[in-house]
Amino acid sequence: MTLTPDFYHNRVCLNVLAGSKDNAQAIWQAAEGHVLVGVLSKNYASVASAVEDMRQYAALIDNALSVGLGAGDPRQSAMVSEIAREVQPQHVNQVFTGVATSRALLGQQQTVVNGLVSPTGTPGKVKISTGPLSAQAADAIVPVETAIAMLKDMGGSSIKYFPMGGLQAREEFTVVAQACAEHDFWLEPTGGIDLDNYEAILQIALDAGVSKIIPHIYSSIIDKASGDTRPEDVKTLLAITKKLVG
Repeated sequence: MTLTPDFYHNRVCLNVLAGSKDNAQAIWQAAEGHVLVGVLSKNYASVASAVEDMRQYAALIDNALSVGLGAGDPRQSAMVSEIAREVQPQHVNQVFTGVATSRALLGQQQTVVNGLVSPTGTPGKVKISTGPLSAQAADAIVPVETAIAMLKDMGGSSIKYFPMGGLQAREEFTVVAQACAEHDFWLEPTGGIDLDNYEAILQIALDAGVSKIIPHIYSSIIDKASGDTRPEDVKTLLAITKKLVG
């Protein structure tokens, strides 16, 4: 099984959550493989139980597995790194300070490891204090270019820009996208993305020239009754992606 996500036209790969193994398979098929299927570490009592279950997920979807924290929860950072070492997924979600640990434990460069940085209200500046202790301390706010350089130092692949609140941080997001394009870094817009604003958000990243984009679309496409992501909504997202990427 490959360690590299299947980007549509080498440009965009969706990231959505799975409510079950059957749901994971349905999502993967609906996205024609151009998806990373999120499974959250915080849903498991131990690393061992997570590893056993996530390996079963990976086997069903050609390893298109995204090991998640759970709403960017920094308390899950160490557990995510331990799981990733064993499972070797295509994608790992990390807080900013957890990136180097994940990359070192993975022992390879192919798996995508993102680093969570947050909007600040000031275009060009991002918050990097998203770790277990640093999230409780005074905000560490740096130029986005510095955040990208630090993530590269730590072996990161991409910025996970969260929480965006959909298009609430449009101006800030545009500057982040431009910086990612300029410094050849990947971008993962996250938070409040739905079927209505997805096109506009993806267009901003494409227009900026970001080489690879992994948009995270979560709660807005999850069926509240079953907890499953709706495959028909994933098909809609793929159709929008195809329209914009060409």
